[in-house]
Amino acid sequence: MLGRCLVNVRESVSTAVSVDLIRTVAICAVLLLHAVVYASNDVLIHNSLTVYRGWMVNIYLCFSRMGVPLFIMLTGALLLAPSKKDEELGVFFKKRFSRVGLPFLFWGVIYFLWTIYIEKQAVTQEFLIKGILSGPYVTFWYLYMLIGLYLITPMLRVMVANFTDKHFKYFIALWFTGITSMALIRFVSNGQYALDGNVFLIPLSVGYFVMGAYLVKVHVRRRTLVTLAGLGLALTAIATFFTANFNSGAIYFFQESNSPTIILAAASLFMLLNSYAKPQNALQAEKPSWKQRILHVISENSLAIYLFHMIALSLIKNGFFGFTLHGRNVDAIIGAPLLATLTLVLSLIIVILLKKIPRLKKLIG
Repeated sequence: MLGRCLVNVRESVSTAVSVDLIRTVAICAVLLLHAVVYASNDVLIHNSLTVYRGWMVNIYLCFSRMGVPLFIMLTGALLLAPSKKDEELGVFFKKRFSRVGLPFLFWGVIYFLWTIYIEKQAVTQEFLIKGILSGPYVTFWYLYMLIGLYLITPMLRVMVANFTDKHFKYFIALWFTGITSMALIRFVSNGQYALDGNVFLIPLSVGYFVMGAYLVKVHVRRRTLVTLAGLGLALTAIATFFTANFNSGAIYFFQESNSPTIILAAASLFMLLNSYAKPQNALQAEKPSWKQRILHVISENSLAIYLFHMIALSLIKNGFFGFTLHGRNVDAIIGAPLLATLTLVLSLIIVILLKKIPRLKKLIG
């Protein structure tokens, strides 16, 4: 019965992708993740929180952890399309530099200045070297990961273009087994034992990247996808609750991107969101609704929103606009989604205004 629901792979590899919807949900999830931290004095699920409040914060965190996997799978779906395997290396890297490289450099300088002059970070040799090698701010890890994926994309394109359905399934099964088993062994043994990493060599981000290229070709009933996504989210929340109470040192283990429950939830949500994709000719023929226009504006500015949102959160937290929003003056159940919404609106307004400056438009993202 399950097989009849799941195994329907579309013949065409040029299937339309629900880019705007997936990007919008992904960036909202990322904003919610960071908003929970700002809007709650203590996001740990233990006795200092009421049961209801603790579970709501737990659910917010579990959902928000799917943001980055959604972004990576969408990037894989777009960049690993077989139709792009013959793109010249120079053309590909020129596009990536324009799309991500310039914003990386621009916002890198901004965050160096922000950290030095606003957060009063001492300018030392160690600070500068670490900032260059791993990023001037915590969110820059994502850009470094993207650079790594871009460097191997030309090779992955050729590989994926020649993959059969069996090859895809084998790749994903091997990646899933390796990523989750290594993490589970460390978790169950409380870090005492670990499987040699040389056994499974597919990195976490590469697995999501290739899986995104495959999942856009797979058709699954929406009812089944809703069930699977809900199951993954529920299992993540329940497992997080129990690890918080019995093993506080690994409270967020099941919320990590290598958690089997997060992989289940994120992959199912990705396919669910993509099931609303329409062929390109249909989109061009119809007049977009106000909802579609909003999704498109958020989507096309998602990178810039990601890069700016930590500054927006800081401005709100420190009362720059005449009010503050944090765990001491508002309950996290209301405060987290409210802060995420305010951050999205503020970031989008600032980004759109900055892009109206001709010389800055290409640098913003």
